[in-house]
Amino acid sequence: MNQKALTEDHRESKFYEICLKGHLNPRWMDKFAGLSFIYESDGTTILSGPVVDQSALHGLLRIVRDLALPLFSVNQIELKQVKVLVANIQTKNNHSTKDKTHERQSQDRSGSTNN
Repeated sequence: MNQKALTEDHRESKFYEICLKGHLNPRWMDKFAGLSFIYESDGTTILSGPVVDQSALHGLLRIVRDLALPLFSVNQIELKQVKVLVANIQTKNNHSTKDKTHERQSQDRSGSTNN
């Protein structure tokens, strides 16, 4: 591998998923600026987003260690997988919004019949 290829590879941001055991308290979001939080139904939290270089990745993992968060996995995600992930997040968000709207409408209806 030539030196130019090495240099170019290190300048591009890579997309990572960091999986943690448990649902991370939202107060820690500022510690992981630029990453999205996904709370999975299995009780894990997935932090995902672009990471500029290996040094930044190690910095994030240092924060995980300092907060004593149980680490499950760290995965670099290819660009085509990122597009699928974004589509899945949007789908989950749409379903969540629809569920909350339906729940509010049901509560409004049940509240109005009790009056």
